[in-house]
Amino acid sequence: MKKLNMLYTGLVIAATMGSARAQMRIEISGVGSNQIPVAVAGFANEGVSPQKISEIIKADLERSGAFKIIDAGVVNDVNNIDYSGWKAKGADALVVGTVDALADGRYDVRYKLLDTVKQAKISNLDKAVTAQFTRLSAHLIADDVFFKLTGIRGAFSTRIAYVKQEGRNYQLMVADADGENEQLALRSNEPIISPSWSPDGTKVAYVSFEQKKPVVYVQNLITRARTVVANEKGSNSAPAWAPSGNKLAVALSKDGHTQIYTVNADGSNLRRASNSPGIDTEPQWSADGNSIYFTSDRSGGPQIYRMNPDGSDAKRVTFGGAYNISPRISADGKTLAYISRRDNNFQLYVLDLASNQELRLSDTTNDESPSFAPNGKYIMYATQAGSRKSLAVVSVDGRVKQRLTTQAGNIKEPTWGPFMQ
Repeated sequence: MKKLNMLYTGLVIAATMGSARAQMRIEISGVGSNQIPVAVAGFANEGVSPQKISEIIKADLERSGAFKIIDAGVVNDVNNIDYSGWKAKGADALVVGTVDALADGRYDVRYKLLDTVKQAKISNLDKAVTAQFTRLSAHLIADDVFFKLTGIRGAFSTRIAYVKQEGRNYQLMVADADGENEQLALRSNEPIISPSWSPDGTKVAYVSFEQKKPVVYVQNLITRARTVVANEKGSNSAPAWAPSGNKLAVALSKDGHTQIYTVNADGSNLRRASNSPGIDTEPQWSADGNSIYFTSDRSGGPQIYRMNPDGSDAKRVTFGGAYNISPRISADGKTLAYISRRDNNFQLYVLDLASNQELRLSDTTNDESPSFAPNGKYIMYATQAGSRKSLAVVSVDGRVKQRLTTQAGNIKEPTWGPFMQ
């Protein structure tokens, strides 16, 4: 929690826009299979908190598609629970809690997850937090509920980054996974593209055109210090962090046609990895650091390949369709997400690498920039409907879909941040 607090504090201090303006609106469609019925009761005395803890928890769980939320009022006495009464209402599990204002200005947030069938406590948390971390405490509780009831780590307390464009104003934004608590990381009059989170969640690499050409930077989200990582002749693009956090893969055209290089996070030790007569770009490291996935047209049209970090043993991965780009690999290494052009539509697909089975996840026609949630169960991507660009989230089985939109401007180039330790 200390590292999380440090990062969130840094973002709050660093933000030049203060409190966020109108946040993203979320539309949810579809539900997961075998939804777990859960009642989320209003927390006792939560009116003293700047954030309504129980509503955030409820929204997180509902958005996941994994739970059927049972209507519940406020439970003031969390030590005397009518288990049979809640079971009769259809709830297999019950979330209750309290919030108390402490003398030092913090808030004591307590929660219990109860099993109405076994009439027993499954889990509990107790956090004393400052006002700015009340929302985070709610996300952490939702993470705990998700994990205890599904066996999968929740990602509600993680962060996302994306680019917001309003005319010639480009903003690199960082927000909670639900689009709330939006903070400004960088503002520019020139395009910002390809943000990529560092494995520890404290930095974002990105490409900026502020020097009238694409240059790769790394920005520290806490100190706001930034480093030029690649500013070679020609194009510098597509940064992707190695899982070690000390180097990146980038796509550079310094020697002619674009190829994959590796470089230390401070810009030193630039080394060429790929070496093909085609264009190699969009590198992505596997979570174990043993492979780099990338897009190449060496076979004629753009397809996705996998190679060793030194460029050896390159092998083609995608064979369905004639145009596949933007590879992203899940943390467990089992699923590849990418954008495929079929019938002139650019749509999000996933490929099971063991069975080579493809699945189309989106029903839109102009998708780009997929990014896995750190638990591998959801993918965020950018899409366009009409003239508006927005973000969307879909579960890897395609059952649950969300659309995140803003009142003004276009939002694009999403990247989902890592779990914070």
